[in-house]
Amino acid sequence: MTTFDIAHIKEQGVNLIIVPLASSFGSKSSMAQRQIVAGLQVAARTAGLAGTVVPIWPTGHSHQFIAPRNWHPFFKSISWQQVMASINKRLTIH
Repeated sequence: MTTFDIAHIKEQGVNLIIVPLASSFGSKSSMAQRQIVAGLQVAARTAGLAGTVVPIWPTGHSHQFIAPRNWHPFFKSISWQQVMASINKRLTIH
């Protein structure tokens, strides 16, 4: 069982489930990243949370994320500190 602190927000009328992860997430293969995101999405649905899971992780002085292309400007405009300040729920994967 693993628990994640998440930011479940509504931006521009769309629910987003932002999951801050350790920087080591960026070192994983794209297949491993996709599997983790899929597991988080299933856990979010199981928990009754609507929205798209967006993993985000720190990289030096910035951050990286995996999000639908139309959300890239939004995620590029926010800071890691803003994400962390928006944490409002916990998500558990069983």
